[in-house]
Amino acid sequence: MKKQIEKDNLRLMVFDSAKELGEKVDKHLLEMYHLDPDNDTFIVPIKENFFEDGHLKVEIDETVRGKDMFMITDIGNYSLEYKMHGFINHTSPNDLIEQLKDGIGACNCHAKNINIVMPLLYAGRQHRRNTRENLACGMMLHEIDDMSRIKGFITFDAHDQGVEHAIHNMEFNNFFPTNTILEELINDLPKARLRKIVFIAPDNGATGRRNVYLNSFNSKYIHREAGSFYKQRDYNNLVDGKYPVISHVYSGNSDLEGYTAIISDDMVSSGGSIFECIEELKKYKVKHVIVVVTYALFTKGIDKFKEYYEKDMLHGLYTTNLSYIPEEYKKEKWLHVCDCSEYLAKIIYNIHNDISITDLLRDKSLPIRLIEEKFEK
Repeated sequence: MKKQIEKDNLRLMVFDSAKELGEKVDKHLLEMYHLDPDNDTFIVPIKENFFEDGHLKVEIDETVRGKDMFMITDIGNYSLEYKMHGFINHTSPNDLIEQLKDGIGACNCHAKNINIVMPLLYAGRQHRRNTRENLACGMMLHEIDDMSRIKGFITFDAHDQGVEHAIHNMEFNNFFPTNTILEELINDLPKARLRKIVFIAPDNGATGRRNVYLNSFNSKYIHREAGSFYKQRDYNNLVDGKYPVISHVYSGNSDLEGYTAIISDDMVSSGGSIFECIEELKKYKVKHVIVVVTYALFTKGIDKFKEYYEKDMLHGLYTTNLSYIPEEYKKEKWLHVCDCSEYLAKIIYNIHNDISITDLLRDKSLPIRLIEEKFEK
């Protein structure tokens, strides 16, 4: 007996912080349900009010009683502005977390289920306590877990999935956009750049991700090497919340002449570590350098990335649209923003309809299949 698909009670609450991504997800879901994107939508209309005294309020303009809600927010979106006491402020992750909680409260227990979609995990890098400090990520998850009707939490490439130990009631699903990124990367690169690849971890914490990319290229057509960088830090001085890196030490095969280097990590913020890795790799005569990250935050702008590209030292940066990137940045030839909206739509579809998400979590066959097809044409 075929399963009845319940499309009438699926609803999306898309905050302005994730508007572009949410609208794309909505379009893909409408296609999956064979609905007309010109006349139909799963997005619930809401008002997001920021008051001049600093408070905020979310209002829902349509009933959500009995609905299966998926709330999509991007806590990394700093482009939204609001006025407070005459000053123009940009939204911070703290503002957007409070907005999310206000949106949950606005449902007033009427929704059947609520799933939170937060691709960039709030305070995800502060996943363990090193000194007298709050575990902000765990606290956020714990607070949401205690709220009424919360069924699940969806994120992408959490820095440390161990943060799910902070919750007891809701599901915690951590997805990886690896296939979406690799599909574009493999299609873009000519065969000559794919034949010899060295996969690089910029620090100890990135070795797991490095190994995922290494295994994704397990093909007879490609010669693979693996390398890592170890950071030596000055632990006697704290600068801008970080211990300064004194040097990067490379470990791996030193015969890399003519290789394509793929440096992979969960995110790039200022890019300082990446630039030092590139400088070091060039000493080993690596021919092309490509950076692959889930989140490109560009906290100090893109001028240095442009400089390295123009010097023929950086040949591409592949990232996703799961968190905000300014429109002017997207015009750069070296920046490739991979669209993950269809992947997210499939996740929402499966969870809403109680369909297994195993294939969406663990499908490792796609990259190898694309490589085989490329070389066998």
